[in-house]
Amino acid sequence: MRLGAVAVVFATISGGTSAMAQDASLRPNFGTVTLRAGFTPDPQVVRITAGGNINSNDATSLGSQCVGMITDAPDYRINYTAQPGVALTIRVSSSADTTLVVNNPRGEWYCNDDLGSSTNPGVVYRTPLSGTYDVWVGTFGTTPAPAQISITELE
Repeated sequence: MRLGAVAVVFATISGGTSAMAQDASLRPNFGTVTLRAGFTPDPQVVRITAGGNINSNDATSLGSQCVGMITDAPDYRINYTAQPGVALTIRVSSSADTTLVVNNPRGEWYCNDDLGSSTNPGVVYRTPLSGTYDVWVGTFGTTPAPAQISITELE
């Protein structure tokens, strides 16, 4: 397991590999945001529909740590300009049990099922990189579910 410049709180991580099923070059399903450290409002929130027709566990290069049904294209893209000492957290909230897959600016993959004691996933980058973060939000099972992605500089 490789953490690189990322610290994930209470998360299951798979990193440092390239995926075969997910295509970060595709246009995101729910849009793109460009943010600079110190952005307002904080958090930035986007409503999406989680889920897809690809089992992230079947993408063997993501590792067995990744779970959930996702799409080929990212759900959301974050173009972020980092600043030393400022964290970046990507969280998902939903009434459904969701999962999270993030491809960071180095092309490393990070997966999370449950952050802390909730069934909502999240990834905390304590030393984020400047660049593009592609985000996929999965569901257990094949039923899509409404969800929100929250982007914050708070842990």
